[in-house]
Amino acid sequence: MTAYTAVVTVRLKRGVLDPEAETTRQALSRLGFELEELRAADRFEIDLDAESEAAAAERAESMAERLLANPTIHDYAVEIENR
Repeated sequence: MTAYTAVVTVRLKRGVLDPEAETTRQALSRLGFELEELRAADRFEIDLDAESEAAAAERAESMAERLLANPTIHDYAVEIENR
């Protein structure tokens, strides 16, 4: 088995109200940073052992679908890194 780190980024889908991002965008605007849009995201770094990079990605995808993200309101992306 090889050690991998799966990085899962979870964010609200476009069109879903994101009060955290809106509050941050407004604060940045008051500081002089004009942004068209800002989206908040959660990032999970998961250390795991797997037979291959594809197997590690499959496990991380399953984790995202079953717990880390709600597919109704979230998009997510999985990246695999060797440790």
